[in-house]
Amino acid sequence: MLNFPEPPREYASIFLEETDKILPKKIDPRLRYVFFSTIAEGGKSLIKSCKDQHLSRFVCYKTLRPEFVDDEVEQQRLIREARVSAMLQHPNTVPTYELGRDMRGNPYFTMKLVHGYTLREVLDYRARYDLTQLMEVVTQIGHALEYAHTHGVAHRDIKPENILVGPYGEVLLLDWGLAKVWGARGDVMNEPAGGVVVEDGELGMTGRNKAQGSAWYMSPEQINQDPRIDFRTDVYSLGAVLYETLCGKPPAQGEKLHQVIASALNDTPPQPSQVASTHVPRLLEQVAMRCLEKHPDKRFQSIGEMVRALREDWRSDLV
Repeated sequence: MLNFPEPPREYASIFLEETDKILPKKIDPRLRYVFFSTIAEGGKSLIKSCKDQHLSRFVCYKTLRPEFVDDEVEQQRLIREARVSAMLQHPNTVPTYELGRDMRGNPYFTMKLVHGYTLREVLDYRARYDLTQLMEVVTQIGHALEYAHTHGVAHRDIKPENILVGPYGEVLLLDWGLAKVWGARGDVMNEPAGGVVVEDGELGMTGRNKAQGSAWYMSPEQINQDPRIDFRTDVYSLGAVLYETLCGKPPAQGEKLHQVIASALNDTPPQPSQVASTHVPRLLEQVAMRCLEKHPDKRFQSIGEMVRALREDWRSDLV
C-alpha cells in the first residue's frame, strides 16, 4: 500500500488512564469536546479536531465559518450533510458520530478523524506510486458511490481533494455537502436555482445560484444545472479523476473559470496516452473516455458497470 507517516502519539496511543477514568454521574454536554484545533477550512465550513471527553478519543468536528453561522440555507446544508453521511454506512465513507448544536445554537456534527493523504496530495507525487495502487483507490471510491446511488444519493463533488487514503488501507470519499437527495415522490427540495455564474479566477463553484461542484470535474449537465440530472453525473466526475490519475492532467483545461467551463462543455479531451509521460493501459483509457462522454446516455449507465470494467485484466498491458 501507500506509505504514510505515523499518526501523532496523542491520537495513536491508548492508555489505561483514559479507558478507566470515571464517567460523571451527571454529564454536562457543554464540556464534552475540548482541545479544538482547526485542520481544514472550506468555502463555508470549518473542520477541527477535538477530544471527545466521554469516549476519550479525538474526533473530527465540522461547523460553519463565522460569517455563515446565521445563514439558514447553509445551516440546512450542513445538517443534510451530517444526516446523509450518517445514513450512508459503508467502509468507504466516514462514520458520523453526532449531530448537535453548540452553546450558541449553531449546528455541528462530529465524524471519525482519519489521518492520511488526499488523492490530490498523492497525485502531486504521482511518480512515487504504482498504477495498481492508484486504480484500487479509484475502484474503492466507485464502491462508495455504487452504495450511495443504491440508497438514492448522488455525491456531485467528486474530486481528488475529497478522496482520502489512510495509512491502514482506508480509502474514503469525503464531503457530502453537495449531495443530491430526492424526495419520496422523486422531487428535489432546497436546490439552488439559476444559471451558472462565471467568475474569473474562481474554479470551485459552491455558492447559491451557481452550479454546485468543482469546475474541472463537473459533468456538462451539472454545469448546466439540468433538473433531470441523475447518478450518471458521478460517473463523469469519477471518470475525470481516473483520467487525471492516468495522465496527470484533468480532462477540462483552462486558467480561468469560463475557460474550464467551455472546455468541459465543448472539448473532447485528448486520449490519456497522448498526454501521459508513461504507458497507459488501453482498457483504462477506454474506461476513462467513456465516462467523459458529454451525453449521459453514452457513458457507463451506472458506477457498478464502471467498476466492473476497472476489474478487468488491464495489467497484462503493462508488460
